[in-house]
Amino acid sequence: MPAIPSIELNDGRSIPQLGFGVFQIPPAETAEAVAHALRVGYRHIDTAEMYGNEREVGEAVRASGIDRAEVWVTSKLNNGFHEPGAARRAFDGTLAALGFDYVDLFLIHWPLPTLYDGDYVSTWKTLEELKADGRARSIGVSNFQVDHLQRLMDECDVVPAVNQIELHPYLQNRDVRDFDEDNGIATEAWSPIAQGAVLDDAAIRAIAEETGRSAAQVVLRWHVQHDNIVFPKSTTPERIEENFRIFDFELSEEQVEEIDALDRGEDGRTGPHPERFAYVP
Repeated sequence: MPAIPSIELNDGRSIPQLGFGVFQIPPAETAEAVAHALRVGYRHIDTAEMYGNEREVGEAVRASGIDRAEVWVTSKLNNGFHEPGAARRAFDGTLAALGFDYVDLFLIHWPLPTLYDGDYVSTWKTLEELKADGRARSIGVSNFQVDHLQRLMDECDVVPAVNQIELHPYLQNRDVRDFDEDNGIATEAWSPIAQGAVLDDAAIRAIAEETGRSAAQVVLRWHVQHDNIVFPKSTTPERIEENFRIFDFELSEEQVEEIDALDRGEDGRTGPHPERFAYVP
């Protein structure tokens, strides 16, 4: 089993660079998918209240027989619970669903700047409370843009440990990624293969042929070499295993630059723009 490298966070903790994501995995399929990922060697699971499968993630971790301290579990605050009291209750619900007394990382899922009078600062201060009492070992954000991050840094005490953003060869989100790096915030990439859209790209397929790897492995390796934290998701055992095998080869500098050149900016975005997203389930 290859060793999974870790990224050191600004709070002194270390997060496995490769994880397993459960977005859009139905609850009925989540426990087995996570169980297989853990058998393969994944030790980082990324879920969210919004995904509706926290309970099954917790069941799989407990059933695995692996020490809880060896599995990094992330969850995220749902969009309907940004007000401090609601955020505290929602976090209690996350711990109850997972069956844990702490999470390794808890994120604000979306900034929602057009809702709650634009107040994500009080939400962040609530997460600071959760970190202070030890129930959220690390805290961070998801989908925050540069101005959102700067506001937190100006008005709050704790700099987010991570920022989870849409990031893949077609949307490299360089302004946000650079701000994260300049301010000691680790970048996590969601939709790392653009929901599969990049896998048929001629440049990526050529590199896959050169390296004898799949297109998905090439793209995930590109993320790793850019120091992104990445958590592909699949319910197919073979694909879960394939996505894990990205640490026994390396892309050349020229191959990395070829993928870098695929950036389409905003035209490459597959999900909603964080400045406008206002969905509350």
